[in-house]
Amino acid sequence: MEVSELRRLYKGTEQLILILMAVVLPIFGMIYLYHNSGNLNWDLPEIPAIVEQILTGFGIGLLLVQFLLFRKRIKSSFLTEELIQKLRAYTNATKERFVLLFFISLISSVGLLFFENAIFIVIFAVTLIFFSVGKPTPDRISKMLKLDKEQKEQIRVASRPD
Repeated sequence: MEVSELRRLYKGTEQLILILMAVVLPIFGMIYLYHNSGNLNWDLPEIPAIVEQILTGFGIGLLLVQFLLFRKRIKSSFLTEELIQKLRAYTNATKERFVLLFFISLISSVGLLFFENAIFIVIFAVTLIFFSVGKPTPDRISKMLKLDKEQKEQIRVASRPD
């Protein structure tokens, strides 16, 4: 019973991450190509410069918030010894983190589209690093949750394809 619950939690989190990445990568990619082509004109409205500053600050701030919030949520998982409870805390923290990364990606896409400022490319690149480094794997889960050998093996079994 426990392995099936572990598998359900692991696979659900993995699927959400892949869906979020599959949505945001093409959006940013198209805007980036539009930005670099230089010969397309979408006749976008002029937006005040203060909005650019707000989007930049919000994007950078959310990058920091998602990192700190994830760490705080992981620390809360140390209060229990049960693997299923630890994995639930980890998957909830990971889902929350990736939803925030998704919104940061959208912010950087909108910022690049309207303001053509390279800072939004940097914000998106850092977001991609967090997407990559934060993707759950059995080894990362074991390391983050400080699991013993038996628990590590249970996570490894749960992560295998059916």
